[in-house]
Amino acid sequence: MPPIIVPWKDLPPDTLTNLIEEFVTRDGTDYGDQEIPTSTKVEQVRNQLKKQEAFVVFDEVTESVSVMGKEQANEAVNSE
Repeated sequence: MPPIIVPWKDLPPDTLTNLIEEFVTRDGTDYGDQEIPTSTKVEQVRNQLKKQEAFVVFDEVTESVSVMGKEQANEAVNSE
């Protein structure tokens, strides 16, 4: 079963914030030479969710939830 997109508005606010914080602090995430505060990154991702440039995706096989960019989410959801 392919992953599904979860409407971010359906998540409790604290859960959404924790999910976004995990996403923006993930190892290997590079934002260039200038350090950007985590709170700024969280707001940027929250805005991307609102604009449908990023999505919350649930993978039933791995029982995991993550934030993905539009292309990555489309590939994951349409993989079958």
